[in-house]
Amino acid sequence: MNHTKTLKVGSRAPAFTLPATGGKSIRLADYAGHRLVLVCYPLAWTPV
Repeated sequence: MNHTKTLKVGSRAPAFTLPATGGKSIRLADYAGHRLVLVCYPLAWTPV
């Protein structure tokens, strides 16, 4: 089952946490009050 939702430009993103390098996590709440652009791309050594 796919629970992906599409956001419109300028809409508020739902709360989320993403894995980061070094075993860390990035939470949207950590950037409250800032405008963000989230870009995801595969690492150079991963198959696409």
